[in-house]
This record gives sequence, C-alpha cells and structure tokens, in this order.
Amino acid sequence: MEQIIGVIGGSGLYEMEGLTDIGNVSVETPFGKPSDQYVTGKLDGVRMVFLPRHGKGHPLLPSEVNYRANIYGMKKLGVNRLISVSAVGSMREEIVPGHMVIPDQFIDRTNATRANTFFGNGVAGHIQFADPVCGQLSSQL
Repeated sequence: MEQIIGVIGGSGLYEMEGLTDIGNVSVETPFGKPSDQYVTGKLDGVRMVFLPRHGKGHPLLPSEVNYRANIYGMKKLGVNRLISVSAVGSMREEIVPGHMVIPDQFIDRTNATRANTFFGNGVAGHIQFADPVCGQLSSQL
C-alpha cells in the first residue's frame, strides 16, 4: 500500500514548505464542510495531503473546527498516516517555545463542546483509547 501522509496544521502552520506538484481539492463529507480546501502534493517523493485546521487566515476558533469533516476528508483522499500539529504551552521549564513534543498519551477534555464520534444513528462502535497515538509513527518522527 502506498503511504500517503496527511498533516493538519494548527496555529502558525498554514502551508508546507518544500511541497511540489501542488493541487487544491475540495471534499464533501457527510459531516459538513472541512476547515478549508485540502492541499495535495509531494514532499521528497512522498504523497502528502495538508489542511490548515483553522482555515486559511485563521477564521475558525478551535470550538468551530469541524474535526469529523477534516478527518473524513483525509480518509477520503487516501491518507493512511495522519499527523496533527498544534501550538500549545507546557508546564515543564525544560520544554521551551520552539521545541517539538510527540505525545504518547493525552486526556481529551473537549467532548462536551462538539461531536466527537463517527458513530451514532444506530451504529455503535467501541474504540480502545489505551494507546491513542501510533507508536510506529511516533518513533519515525
């Protein structure tokens, strides 16, 4: 299977430097509109799909981002590895602005503010959350 990497950029990451064969794709989803058009291309010969989480120009607040549509669109475009980049703070003094941290676990405290599942309407699914981050991809990064 060809590897297609998706990147969802957060605040401060609105485009991918070095991307070639660039195209823009609009995707319709059953969950509504994604944040923006998807940017497709190649980076060092690897197919990539990029989406600015907050849209170009940052018009969407975090609570307004349609995460289900964004992820569904990535899957529809063939993405099989997804990386999400976020600008956040840290309570650890040794982690300073400019450092990159790859988490292996997290607590999702956003479930009360937006739809957070692809299931419902008669479809039930039980997804384990013990390892929410792909260990193989994390080690490659």
